[in-house]
Amino acid sequence: MNAMLRTRLSALLLSSLCALALPASATDAPAAPATALPSTSLYQLPATLNNQDGKPFKLRDLRGHPVVVSMFYNSCEFVCPMLIDTMRQTQQALDQDARDRLSMLLITFDPARDDLKALKQVARQRELDPSHWTVARTDAASVRKIAATLDIQYRRLESGEYNHTTVLVLLDSEGRVLGRTGKIGAVDPEFVKLIKDTVAAH
Repeated sequence: MNAMLRTRLSALLLSSLCALALPASATDAPAAPATALPSTSLYQLPATLNNQDGKPFKLRDLRGHPVVVSMFYNSCEFVCPMLIDTMRQTQQALDQDARDRLSMLLITFDPARDDLKALKQVARQRELDPSHWTVARTDAASVRKIAATLDIQYRRLESGEYNHTTVLVLLDSEGRVLGRTGKIGAVDPEFVKLIKDTVAAH
């Protein structure tokens, strides 16, 4: 074996050993698996929803920050408008930092009638800031599952109206129910305190 060939083989061997010794780059390394959701999380539900702008999303997309959620239907003339106003008042009872770190979610019971135009109308008439508020619809089967997970009861009447639980529910950053209030028409101070404590802890 001549000197030139020995030199080439030595260089090749050294290159191979260096490649084995170097750690894989961040782009080559497999992505770390996402942390599993708690079994009691609302975000376990695989439902696809659409917001007031028609943008589809999954419940798990809300993961990472606290959320106040409730359910309504657009043709409701008294209780649901009061519910939405109570949600707004609850949000306004927080300081700006807490508002910025809290999401507000409304899901309709009535996807057959509450199309995207109706959702937009609700958001516009109630002046719901889209940077913090999501007004959403999904299929009827998913509505039933979401309501059951949130312990919100509803029943469609022959008239097309709904009997339903009127409640605000606070979810933690993992989609677990932390608390709820059935006080509508005025801010519930204990619920506001729970939101503040949750946001501060987060």
